[in-house]
Amino acid sequence: RLTVPSSRLRVAGVGGRGFKRSQWWDGPRCLRGMPGSRGTPAQASEGPLASALSVLWGPQIPCPVPRLPSCPIGSGSHSSMQGGTVIGSARCKAFTTREGRRAAAYNLVQRGITNLCVIGGDGSLTGANIFRSEWGSLLEELVSEGKISEGTAQTYSHLNIAGLVGSIDNDFCGTDMTIGTDSALHRIMEVIDAITTTAQSHQRTFVLEVMGRHCGYLALVSALASGADWLFIPEAPPEDGWENFMCERLGETRSRGSRLNIIIIAEGAIDRNGKSISSRYVKDVRPRAGGSPLSPSSKMGMEAVMALLEATPDTPACVVSLSGNQSVRLPLMECVQMTKEVQKAMDEKRFDEAIQLRGRSFENNWNIYKLLAHQKISKEKTNFSLAILNVGAPAAGMNAAVRSAVRSGISQGHTVYVVHDGFEGLAKNQVQEVSWHDVAGWLGRGGSMLGTKRTLPKGYMEQIVESIRLHNIHALLVIGGFEAYEGVLQLVEARGRYEELCIVMCVIPATISNNVPGTDFSLGSDTAVNAAMESCDRIKQSASGTKRRVFIVETMGGYCGYLATVTGIAVGADAAYVFEDPFNIQDLKANVEHMTEKMKTEIQRGLVLRNEKCHEHYTTEFLYNLYSSEGKGVFDCRTNVLGHLQQGGAPTPFDRNYGTKLGVKAILWMSEKLRAVYRNGRVFANAPDSACVIGLQKKVVAFSPVTELKKDTDFEHRMPREQWWLNLRLMLKMLAHYRISMADYVSGELEHVTRRTLSIETGF
Repeated sequence: RLTVPSSRLRVAGVGGRGFKRSQWWDGPRCLRGMPGSRGTPAQASEGPLASALSVLWGPQIPCPVPRLPSCPIGSGSHSSMQGGTVIGSARCKAFTTREGRRAAAYNLVQRGITNLCVIGGDGSLTGANIFRSEWGSLLEELVSEGKISEGTAQTYSHLNIAGLVGSIDNDFCGTDMTIGTDSALHRIMEVIDAITTTAQSHQRTFVLEVMGRHCGYLALVSALASGADWLFIPEAPPEDGWENFMCERLGETRSRGSRLNIIIIAEGAIDRNGKSISSRYVKDVRPRAGGSPLSPSSKMGMEAVMALLEATPDTPACVVSLSGNQSVRLPLMECVQMTKEVQKAMDEKRFDEAIQLRGRSFENNWNIYKLLAHQKISKEKTNFSLAILNVGAPAAGMNAAVRSAVRSGISQGHTVYVVHDGFEGLAKNQVQEVSWHDVAGWLGRGGSMLGTKRTLPKGYMEQIVESIRLHNIHALLVIGGFEAYEGVLQLVEARGRYEELCIVMCVIPATISNNVPGTDFSLGSDTAVNAAMESCDRIKQSASGTKRRVFIVETMGGYCGYLATVTGIAVGADAAYVFEDPFNIQDLKANVEHMTEKMKTEIQRGLVLRNEKCHEHYTTEFLYNLYSSEGKGVFDCRTNVLGHLQQGGAPTPFDRNYGTKLGVKAILWMSEKLRAVYRNGRVFANAPDSACVIGLQKKVVAFSPVTELKKDTDFEHRMPREQWWLNLRLMLKMLAHYRISMADYVSGELEHVTRRTLSIETGF
């Protein structure tokens, strides 16, 4: 059980870019007690992030200072599905003065607040750090003015600060992605998908300008996710004469049969001389003579509160950042200083250094974009040929991975084949050589353009070997779910009987279930979570309108509960039943009683998620009957099985980029392996590390031999024995207002911001 200390926590939303204004509370304006802030209780929320904060700290003590509204427990319950900032965001000029900060200090002391979580940009976090450093002297001034007593100043002698970066620009160093960036990328991709239809019909070129001020992250990731033909970002200005090079590039794509060209430009784009490049100028360019973008925010919110709980007077102010799939704490001022160094490097035209300073995620995105955008069909052919196939159920992002793998393989000089209908298609010789233009337009398409089946190679081994021999295939890239991993493992184990299987093999995990060993994230799982989240949000709205209604929602995923857990966190579910977290009838009874008590509050709706194979006997129908019977007279119950809608739809920006990156990295790795095992005119690969699963493991992309992953695999239930996301279950229960122990929570450690140059093979 979490005990609330005497010192209170307050969430302040500051800054202004990308957020909407609230009628209740406007960040530093409210801290100063300026007119316009009301005393009505507020929803302390920055989307799902502050929902965690408000629930964790609970109700506040009534206070005579009306400018700081209290946050009743559950007030953030409905905020996870809301955009912008419910508590409001404002730039306060007065807070930049000492008088303004003194007024803010007085309001906090009167309220008994010594822990402050600040959600904003670099300017806001810098101001918070200044406020913290001046805290002692500000209290001394308040004592001398007679506004507070010396005893009060002694009681509240130290202010703890935890920062969370909220900005769609993603321009803060030390984090892979700031709060709001992924939502902005979704909006950009929706626009690109919409204009693509028109452009395909009319053979047009579109110039799209995106926000980002002096940071090109949104433009860069949007270009990767859409397969843009040209990109302008402030960190990498084009060389002089870029107009001719751009027109030549567009002409080349048209000559290969493309009907669409997309040019993406960041709003802060400049040339080598520092002159602004506008979208209108790019639109009017002509050739000249002589030339040819549910759940990490909630995790970060919880980590911020734990950082404040563990803080001491000697603990430096920190920023909770995202690194890979990990929440980490970084010294606030180190991040701010690194962010300032980026702008300084750009002003001094040290653009290569500016890209490195942006962080490893930005640098790796840039390296991948350069590799893909400027690829050409190699005139020098190698002796290697490789085949690409999809195995298992369809998953969003499969086509993006196939597209980047095909084009990377062709640019390397390899002969590239695609196989239709998985291993069964390979056995039936459904093998086709593919060209550069054959995969045009695949990036944003959902499902599997190649066709995919769950068939394993075990029953077709002779036919598969014959197809490999017939087409002289030296490498196999298998994109799919657990069947892809298990199928490659069967091929490796059959190498002793068939020499033709001594080839290089690689698995790109792609399944909505996220149950493939060797990776923390599978292609398609992000799209599936978003699809489930959107459905649950609509269901919650229905329940809110009906009042006193509980929905039991069944998600897919097989035995793996990732989809149910992460969706539950994203939508604020009251419970999520999964196979990995065993439960019994007593647990179900406690959940029903908890729901009954909830209906006595102002939030008279409920949402319960159930993984499709979480329990043999406690089926969706059983849960419906249980909740309906025990809640009779208090609430009614409905069920909804989401089904295969979780597999469909266009891939999210994350899955488009993730698939693109994994496709490129897999081909680069396979090319290196082929050169290493090529002896006397033939390929012979029988070492364990010649057949691997590529995947994101915490902060880096790694290649794990399938034979080594075998011991870590639960083949009966088709999932890894250890699941990294199980520690998120604690947060799910906390957000649902259960009394929990934080003893099992693993806090992030304080790290330092460093300059790291990553290779394309390991960076993410």
